Formats: sequence, C-alpha cells, structure tokens
Amino acid sequence: MRPLLLFALLLPTHSLAQTANPPGERLFASRCAACHGADAAGGERGPSLVDGRRGGARWRETLRDTIRDGRPSAGMPAFPLPTSDLDALVNFLGNLTAPAIERNLPGDAQAGANYFFGAGKCATCHTVQGHGGVLGPDLSNLGRQRRLNQIERALTAPANTQRLLSVTLQDRRTLRGLAKNETNFDLQLLGLDGTLHLLDKSRIVRLSEETKPLMPPLAASPEDRRNLLAFLSRLDRTRPVQTPQRAAPSPQGLPFSAVAQPRPGEWPTYNGQLNGNRHSPLKHIHTGNVAQVAPKWIFTLPDARRLQVTPLVSGGVMYVTAANEAFALDARTGRQIWHFKQPLTKGVIGDASSAINRGVALLDDKVFLVTDHAHLLALHRVTGALIWDVEVADYRQHYGTTSAPLVVNDLVLVGTSGGDEGAPGYISAHRASTGEPVWKHRTLPAPGEPGSETWVGRALEHGCSAPWLTGSYDPEVKLIYWTTGNPCPDYNGDERQGDNLFSSSVIALDPATGQRSWHYQFTPHDLHDWDASQPVLAVNAPWKGRPRKLLLQANRNGFFYVLDRVTGEFLLGEPYVKKMTWASGIGADGRPKVLPDTAPTMQGNKVCPAVEGASNWMSSSYHPGTGLFYVMSLESCNIYTKSAAWFQQGESFYGGGTRRVPGEKGEKILRALDPQTGKIVWEYPQLGAANSWGGLLSTDGGLVFFGEDSGAFAAVDAKSGRLLWHFQTSQLWKASPMTYTVDGKQLVAVAAGGSIIAFGLP
Repeated sequence: MRPLLLFALLLPTHSLAQTANPPGERLFASRCAACHGADAAGGERGPSLVDGRRGGARWRETLRDTIRDGRPSAGMPAFPLPTSDLDALVNFLGNLTAPAIERNLPGDAQAGANYFFGAGKCATCHTVQGHGGVLGPDLSNLGRQRRLNQIERALTAPANTQRLLSVTLQDRRTLRGLAKNETNFDLQLLGLDGTLHLLDKSRIVRLSEETKPLMPPLAASPEDRRNLLAFLSRLDRTRPVQTPQRAAPSPQGLPFSAVAQPRPGEWPTYNGQLNGNRHSPLKHIHTGNVAQVAPKWIFTLPDARRLQVTPLVSGGVMYVTAANEAFALDARTGRQIWHFKQPLTKGVIGDASSAINRGVALLDDKVFLVTDHAHLLALHRVTGALIWDVEVADYRQHYGTTSAPLVVNDLVLVGTSGGDEGAPGYISAHRASTGEPVWKHRTLPAPGEPGSETWVGRALEHGCSAPWLTGSYDPEVKLIYWTTGNPCPDYNGDERQGDNLFSSSVIALDPATGQRSWHYQFTPHDLHDWDASQPVLAVNAPWKGRPRKLLLQANRNGFFYVLDRVTGEFLLGEPYVKKMTWASGIGADGRPKVLPDTAPTMQGNKVCPAVEGASNWMSSSYHPGTGLFYVMSLESCNIYTKSAAWFQQGESFYGGGTRRVPGEKGEKILRALDPQTGKIVWEYPQLGAANSWGGLLSTDGGLVFFGEDSGAFAAVDAKSGRLLWHFQTSQLWKASPMTYTVDGKQLVAVAAGGSIIAFGLP
C-alpha cells in the first residue's frame, strides 16, 4: 500500500464516522443548505458557517439568536423553530466548527494508532510526537488544530498542498521530491527518501511538476477507518500517545562521532569543537587574500536585536536562534528552510527576561533548543517540528536557560541560569532520543554535604553558582568541563563566610553519572560577581618540555590560568590586564593573594577589574600553529557597594551594586598570550565605548577574526596582531564568529545586531 499523506485538510461532503443523519443535519439540509452550501462552507447566497473565526459557546448563542430572529437587512429570514429543533440545528453547526478532539468519536484509538504505524503506512510520511516520517505534516496536535470534517476530507479526497517535482541536474542525476522553498535562483527539495537537497537553479537542466497526489485515498475496512479516525481526532500534543514505531533514522542524521570529530568545513557544536577551542583548520581565507573578503549574504531575524547566537552548520544547513525560536537556513545563500517559534514567557526574571539565546546543539536528526522558562526542546532537523519538550527547571523559582546545550555521547546537557536571582545552579543531563532525565549535578553542596562547611551563614539556600554557559568535553579523557557562576548575594559575603564551593569554579564531571571528578575554584569567596563562566579550552600542548593535556581559561577576575585537565592540578596563573587591584598574584597553591580593603563597602570601594570582568562569556581561542591564546580583554574598574538587602521572591539577590568610576573610561584590547608564561605577546587596542561583547575565532589561515569595539568585524594576523581587514557593521557586538565551508568555499559568519552576516571571497 502506498504511504498516506494528509496534504489537504479541506471540508467533506459526507462523514466517514456517520451512520445516520441526525435531526440537526436534516434540518440544515432542508432549511439552510440552499444558501450556505451543503457542507456549510458557504454558498451562492450565504457565508461559510465553519471558517476558523467561528465556534465556541458565545458563537452558539449568537447563532441561536440569528436563526430565531433572522437578519432582514442581510436577506436572511427568521426561522421560529421549536426549541428542540433549534437546539439540534445549533448543536449540529457547533459540532462542525469544534476541534475534532471535542467530538469524542467512537472507536479504538490504540487500534487506530497500530494501523497508522503499521498496515496503513501513514507513519512512513507523517510524524506523531516524534515518531514517523518527514514528508507529510506533523500530526501531533491534529485533534486540536483541525475539525473532524477536515480530517475526513483529507483521508477520502487527498490533494497535494506542496509541489511534487521531478528534477534533472547537470550531472544527469534525477531527484524526485517536494518543493519546500523556491525562488528564481534556488530550490529546496525534500527528496522522497527524506534527504534535503539545496539546489542552485543554474544547475537544474529540467524541472517538471507532478499533479497526481502523492497520497492515495484511504482504502481500509470500516473498522480500521473508524479506529484510525478515533486515533487522529484525539491527537493532542499535551497527551502522550503509545506509538508502536519510532522515527526512522534520517539519511542526514549527525552521529556523535561527527560532533566529536567534525567533518571538514562543518561547525556542529557551539564552539565548533567539543573541547571549547574556537579554532578552525580552514585556510581558504588567509593572510594573503583576506583583504578581498566581503559579505556574501545576510539573514535578518524578525523582531530580533543584539543576537548572541553562534550559528551551527552541518550538511549545508545553518541553524540560528533568538529567544524561544530557531531557524534553519541554506548555508550557501541564507535562505530560510524552516522556522520554529514559541511565545516568550511572562514572569521570568534576570537574564531569561532579556530574551537571550546563544544557540542550539545537534545530534542525529534533532536540533536541541533551550527556552527562557528553562525547558529543553528537540526539533526535527529537516522540518523543525517539535519532537519533545521537557522541563529542566521551574522558572517560577527564578530559573532560566540561555546558552546552547552540549551533546556528549547520547546525552544533552543544559546548565541553568538565574545566577543573580538566588536560584541554586545545576547541570541537567537528558537522553537525546526522548528527553528523559538521566542525571542532575548541583553546583552547590546541600547542607551537610562536603563543601557545605565553606558556607558559614544562611546564604547557601539561595547561593546561586549558576552554570549558565555551555561547557566543554574531552573525548580522550572522557570528562566534561563546566564553569560555574558567582555566589549570592553577589556583593555581600557576611552570610556566606568561607570559600563558597563550588561557585566561581570549573568542575570536571563523569558524563555517565554526573559525578564530580575534580574541581578548581578561581575566585574563592567571590565578592565582585566574577563568574567563572568564560570558555575553558581543552588543548594538547607542550608544558615544561613534555606533552600535556591542558585546560586554559582567561578568567573574569583578570588572571589567565593553565590547569592539568586530567587531575585539575594548578599549573599557572598570571594577570592578563593591567588594571588589577584586588590581588597581587596567584600563589603556588592556586589561591589568589587577595589585597586588603578590596571588598565592597556600604560607601563604595574602587576595585579593578570591573564587574563585567577582564573578559566574559565571549569566545577565546588557542592556535596550535602559533602556540598563542587569544582573548578579548577589558581594562576597566568599578566602585563596588554592599547592602543588607536579603532574598525576596521575584527579585534579584545582589546584596549591593556597582557604578562607574567618575572620569574613567574602559578600553577593549584584543590580546595574544603565551600559555607557557602567561605573558602578553601582542595586543590590538581599540577605540570605542568598551561596551561590546564580541568574541573571536582563529584559523589555520593565520587569522584572528573578532568583533571590534567600533562596531566593525575585523581580522588581524595571528602571529603579529597587525590589522589586515575590516567591515563596518555599526553594531554593538553580542556574539562570537564561526567559519564553515559550502560548495568548497570558506565563509565566516557572525551575528550582528538582529542579522546573521556571512563573509567570503569573491
């Protein structure tokens, strides 16, 4: 039997489920059909009674009055029917407009599901709650979205709502599939095997359209028809159904091996590589030709501003996000393939209320997206359809999620935000196939647990330490590295005496269990809101004359660190900014040498670095060719104050605040550091407001790309820091760049304002 596709959801002339004409239908046929049409969809003299604007109790009351009293000015006479007849007629018309799920049809819905996924072969094309094919529409919410007569008509008289094409290419290949998007220049064709083809029209020799519907009329026994309709009419995304078949593997699925070791020219995870190092081996664009680079395409996200997303690219498709929405784009042209969106959530606070989203993760046939109200969603990579939706944390307890998830083996990892709102942080691991929770790692100790003795006072309950930035993973060592946020209250440590583990730290976790292997705390008893939420880079490099597995970070507190990533051993800590007043250095024990009179006070105390940090969450990079570490640094100070304000539900939990130092101006400086010594090798100072948050990217082409403080996108020589190219976007940078290849050409993409811009050679 050919697969069933519910392409057309139109109105029927009769009902599959009906065995006898009820009184209301007989009355409609005799009194109303002449004007409003036999199917109530509108006739020569009367409007449709079943369009999407009608329905509900209020409409039924209006309908009752209209039938009884008429509308003489509109040419409709009054029908003074007996109450029983009037009720029957209104009930009949109300049923026509009601969602199918409200009809409560007879039949065995589970038997209908078995038919849908079995003998009926419907699931070869259609998806229900993540199970099935991709050619037809997702039917997971069909019972809520469609009326019964629409579903019936789609089964009995199917029609194509998408163009079914046969395409011959210059290389003599012939493709057959559905046109998902088409212009005079390109064609997005979904092949009948589920493969998405992104075609340049100049390479198409012949294109013909097939008119015969791909879906045949339903041919089933009366019992199977009744059960299938019962199943379809009850479909509601909020009600799980037992599906006897899982979704078939996508021919364009991305296995974890391709995430752990990206295919040449792909960027399948937030930093391009799981190790957190935003360095690319691509070198088509290099020091000798970068001056010729120019914009190749621009995609603007509707209503978006100051995007923080890093695009991902796999299989020629780019994935970008804004808060609670995701887009799939043709990476060659920037043309949209699909768009998923949920409304922003009312009542979220902190970072989540700022509509922040930094990107997605990819694995197999899924795209993983977090929401402002701390949910993790799985979308289908080919269609954008929602596969599953799970809660990571309760947003009513001040939680949110803002950064791209991390995939490790068959798990999707998410860190919570809410690190200034009193929400105790944790990392949540979920099964990629189902969203099922696997483990949860708290970044604060519970009372009585090891580490709780470092919290003397009453702050531990709302101690924050949010792990809000995407972590890193080393497949060699088999450890996850995740950084944690500041303790709360941010600026007042009176009720949290001690080191306040495991805040402002990096923790190494076993991916199978979530158990902590080791930790290192950069800023014990942090009083300046210096999260450790900056990228940590797992690199293999010489150390003291022998190869070693290192972990590098330029911390917000102003020190550059080198750790052994197997054991967590402290190896080096050196300042990388000149405005440093809170500590004189890092001791051999790895602890900072804190200077006196640097804590916030009620009156205010000037301390450097500023609360934004010497760096922040924007990307850094290590270049294995030059042996240098690159970071966007900020030279700035603040006046820090503390207060006695305590935790209040629905408010931030700062315990103080910061303000600018009068007469002082910050400065953004791109710096290259020698990891062997921590010393600055070269620097590129910038003129601007020192309020940009753009990260950087290094490549084997000998380049470092970055968002310059003036609003330009620029590239410097990775060895010397000499400026080689720039393009003025006049945007305040909030994102970090990436690079990829498509059709053998390298492009560099970055989010600028509300748009994604891709740059390349002529």
